[in-house]
Amino acid sequence: MQNLAELTKRLITGNVEFVLVGGFAAIAHGVLRSTRDVDVCCRFSEENLMRIQKALADLHPVYRPRTDLPLELTPELCGSLKDLYLKTDLGILDCLGEIKGVGGFEDVARHSVELELPIGRCRVIDLDTLIIAKEAMDRDHDRISVRDLKEIKKRQQQR
Repeated sequence: MQNLAELTKRLITGNVEFVLVGGFAAIAHGVLRSTRDVDVCCRFSEENLMRIQKALADLHPVYRPRTDLPLELTPELCGSLKDLYLKTDLGILDCLGEIKGVGGFEDVARHSVELELPIGRCRVIDLDTLIIAKEAMDRDHDRISVRDLKEIKKRQQQR
């Protein structure tokens, strides 16, 4: 059963250092659209990756696309990871070390805002930077999101 909100809440309560990006970030900014996964930009330190593993442990996380490999991080593996694509009992989680058009975790964190969401308080990539990232991705669904995000920005500026 997919429950992306609960999946994100696990990261919050697990004290994972992350910034919400992608479709869930667009929703947090007011886009009325669904998403099939949770995208986060996170710090790829051993400590933070181990927090992710612990937060998801009972959700049977496996690597995507090889769903026969359970998530079993080691210090050596943590040192070599740049991205981490997972499937869990609650849905898909993409942990990214870099966001196209923006940069790595520190850059993304600098361009984020802390928002109170129904699942808890977390950092979300800011509206302008999300537009930049979505434009850089240049996929069909990203272009639709850019249109919606620009409309939200326009309405905010008119207030």
